[in-house]
Amino acid sequence: MSAVEAPPVTSGTILRFLRVSLHVGFAVLLAVGIIRLITGPAEYAGRYWFLALSLLLAVTYLVGTVAEKRFSAGVLQRNPRRFAILWLSIITLMWAVLMCGSVEFSWLVFPLFFLHLHLLPRWAGLTTTALMTVAVVLAQWNSSGTTFPQLPVIIGPVFGAAFAVATSKAYLLLYQEGEYQRQAAEELRRTRAELAATQHEAGVLAERARLAREIHDTLAQGFSSIILVSRAALRSLESGDVESTGESLSMVQATAAENLAEARNFVRGLSSPALAETSLVEILSRLCSKTQREATARGSSLKCSFRLDGEPIDLPQPYKVTLLRAAQASLANVWLHAQAGAAVVSLAFLGSEVTLDVYDDGRGFEPDNLADTVGGRADGSGFGLRSMRERVVAQGGTLTIESAPGEGTVVAVRLPLDAVSSAVQGDENE
Repeated sequence: MSAVEAPPVTSGTILRFLRVSLHVGFAVLLAVGIIRLITGPAEYAGRYWFLALSLLLAVTYLVGTVAEKRFSAGVLQRNPRRFAILWLSIITLMWAVLMCGSVEFSWLVFPLFFLHLHLLPRWAGLTTTALMTVAVVLAQWNSSGTTFPQLPVIIGPVFGAAFAVATSKAYLLLYQEGEYQRQAAEELRRTRAELAATQHEAGVLAERARLAREIHDTLAQGFSSIILVSRAALRSLESGDVESTGESLSMVQATAAENLAEARNFVRGLSSPALAETSLVEILSRLCSKTQREATARGSSLKCSFRLDGEPIDLPQPYKVTLLRAAQASLANVWLHAQAGAAVVSLAFLGSEVTLDVYDDGRGFEPDNLADTVGGRADGSGFGLRSMRERVVAQGGTLTIESAPGEGTVVAVRLPLDAVSSAVQGDENE
């Protein structure tokens, strides 16, 4: 049977224990005074008046402590602290009257010390504590009937007052420490809440960026292809070329079907459906053939070919998706902007890295001008290069673009294979 760990003792626990001890001490000392008053000589004058006053003192003390307790628990709305000085004055006055009637009530001064030191300003609490100490010494001296006060009569109240001053200081330090811990806990909770909100916002932004990349690299490009091919079909239909029109419509249908499959997998959070059915090499080869057919359907003479270098290895799914999307985005830019006659997609496995190069012999451009469009244009275009770069960087790779006006363009993606090779070797050893 395992031992149950005790809960940690905090300053709040110690403060509650001290408050309870104070109230219990007051009740016990008051009860002792009442018992001594009742069991005293029968002919004692004013016994019942003092008994009634002691009961009134008990009720007054109880009302104040219960009100403070209910307010701290949130049950009482109005703060009783505003009446603390009046309440303390009343119970101190009643105590003084009771002490005049019976010296047994003088010992109530010890819990009163703590109340005065806690509720009054420091200087006022010390002053009233000194005055009450003198009053107790005088009452004890008067009760002893001696000419001069005995040493115990002086030492007892003075020692009690000094102990009360030291204990009240310790109580104050504990109270301040408890307030500091409470404020620190509130600050920690607030910081955690802000951190959770920040993480949630960062997650939302990351998911929004991921959705933007997926939409741009799949659906948006498919819709662009459908629009361009449908325009070519309309021109073929107007010219009476039924065969070209049929080919264009078949291309529109195929592209729409692919977009629908991408959309369904996109909703389910999956990768490209093409990668689930075949290898990356095969899908890149098919992508080149499809790009060439689309170009032909639009009336363009773009020739697109695929080339493989090295022995293919099984790549992680994120690598496959990154390379496929990079090829799709690069070829989309070729037939949208490059006005090229030829494009080559080259996939190479070079031992330490896998590379994807997309070359075209189009009109080219000035790479330095990419900084103006890398964040996207106002019409929503210009997002492809940023999306491509984010995908590549997320996999620890690099993306470089080489181009010049009239000299074509090369988009080069490099992904490290060190982690992939280590994982493959680990699987073979197992």
